[in-house]
Amino acid sequence: MKLSAPIYHLKRKAKIFSRQEKIPLHVSLDRVALQEGFTSWSLLAAKNSGTPHSRKLFEQLRAGDLVLIGARPGHGKTLLSLELAVEAMKAGRRAVFFTLEYNRQDILDCFHVIGADLEKFAGLFDFDTSDAISADYIVGKLPSAMPGTLVVIDYMQILDQKREKPDLKSQLQTLKSFAKDRGLIIITLSQIDRLYDPSAKSVPDMSDVRLPNPVDLSLFNKSCFLNNGEVRFLEKAVKQ
Repeated sequence: MKLSAPIYHLKRKAKIFSRQEKIPLHVSLDRVALQEGFTSWSLLAAKNSGTPHSRKLFEQLRAGDLVLIGARPGHGKTLLSLELAVEAMKAGRRAVFFTLEYNRQDILDCFHVIGADLEKFAGLFDFDTSDAISADYIVGKLPSAMPGTLVVIDYMQILDQKREKPDLKSQLQTLKSFAKDRGLIIITLSQIDRLYDPSAKSVPDMSDVRLPNPVDLSLFNKSCFLNNGEVRFLEKAVKQ
């Protein structure tokens, strides 16, 4: 069944409807699905997933990777990161989501958006919403993380907002070393500068990453940028 609009537009429509009507996001998603002729959002997502970007991207990730996913708000970077977490869990790996932006219900709503049943992955998914999140905090929380564990940090620019934390460059160096030493895949979500102009460039790149302070982005060996449903993956996007 052909959708009336790309699925990312339908997700955004549901989010807006949820805010306006003050109803849970999963309820809003199901209503949008009904308008498209499906009995639930999970069915819509399953029938229209094709070969998800997340599956293609996950197949290119390796132990020790430090990955940046960048997009303007509302363009799907958080959902993509959770889709990657699902791919990891399907492979029997653990996934951990560190966020200063979302609460438990928000995260559950996001899983509903991507059509994933978190109950199927009991014991493989953890999330942490502590205000203390930083590179050192993450390292301390994962002392026995197994190789292949996928770690998502939401998001890069708030890691060093508090003065008592190390600067962002030092934190990224810590995360890169931790990923390499332990064989983890660490994904850091990133904001994109407001000056980014989609009419000049359909998808942002490393030059559009918002950096309050100078940071060596060559610490990331892989990156992925999103805009209006387009996804662009780059390996070794900058010289190291």
